[in-house]
Amino acid sequence: MPKRKKKPYFHNSVEALRQAPDEFFRMEGPALTFEEFMSWKVGGYEIPATVDCIIRERNLVTDKVKEYVYRRAGPAQRKLRERMNEGIFEFTIVRDDAIHFLTPSTEEPYDDPLA
Repeated sequence: MPKRKKKPYFHNSVEALRQAPDEFFRMEGPALTFEEFMSWKVGGYEIPATVDCIIRERNLVTDKVKEYVYRRAGPAQRKLRERMNEGIFEFTIVRDDAIHFLTPSTEEPYDDPLA
């Protein structure tokens, strides 16, 4: 069996962050409340105008996550329909105006005891 290529190392700045003085991470002015922080960081996301949506799918069996970026809605809708029919994925869909979370139904089919 041939040897697998090693994944390339992507340099990061962890050491620079560790060595930075505490003053670099202090905020000026009043502290944010939790609601303000969530509104700023979670609700204040921006995606480029050239992107229609970003789809993140999580395989519920393997727990692997993949992310797809689409410029047009049509291909994104086709991908969602195809993957949703498999029933083993949950999706987070980000558009410029909203974030949606879709998951397969885990409810048991309803059997009417009176029928």
